[in-house]
Amino acid sequence: MHSTSSIIRFVIVMTSIVALILAALQNGLKARHDRNESLYSKKATLAAVSNEIDGDFSKLTDADIQNIFDNQIVQSVIDASGKIYSEEELLEMGVKNGKAENLDLAKEWKKPAEERLRPVYKFTNNSSEDFYILYTRGKGLWDEIWGNIALKSDINTVAGVSFDHKAETPGLGAEIKENKSWVRQFIGKKIYDGLELASITVRKGGAKDPNHEVDGISGATITADGVTAMLETGLEAYRPYLETLKN
Repeated sequence: MHSTSSIIRFVIVMTSIVALILAALQNGLKARHDRNESLYSKKATLAAVSNEIDGDFSKLTDADIQNIFDNQIVQSVIDASGKIYSEEELLEMGVKNGKAENLDLAKEWKKPAEERLRPVYKFTNNSSEDFYILYTRGKGLWDEIWGNIALKSDINTVAGVSFDHKAETPGLGAEIKENKSWVRQFIGKKIYDGLELASITVRKGGAKDPNHEVDGISGATITADGVTAMLETGLEAYRPYLETLKN
């Protein structure tokens, strides 16, 4: 009887120890996953201004990325009216550290458009030039696509873009991320036509308007149309904020 009780106590103790170890491992793995995901997102944001970052962008280390975010980025969060939220307001709304980088963007995009919060990143290069990086999200052929578009200080000229996707077809729709020469077409395009917000169109058959169009992607018309729609709706949502900057 005594021996059985001792075995039961031993099993309970060992079970508790194993549970604690597993919990600690899970917390550690989650922390590492969250850190890696954060750095991936930051690098994707910076990819829109990769031409303005000294050195080989593809060789940036995690420390390099974090250093740029700490020293060359000013983060803001805006709403549909163009209002800029303070860190205190964002903290009250549950945004970690009150920073744009901690917005749950997938969650925001499930809200009605007029209720969404959107990030803005002002990047200053080593020549003291400012660039504004905006985020937008849309629908490709199979699932969500998203991206960043960087504007020069004239709030019109595109300095660069970066796109990503959840499930586009390799060699076709996935080219919005992988085909760097296609992505480079956006550099120098204009989002305004005079006073009108014209956005940028991905044109099947080849661009005709040198200011507002880029070439389509062979075999990926639906994804390309998704990029066009995503940029149009995304830039329109930022319009109140952009108009404030322009003025």
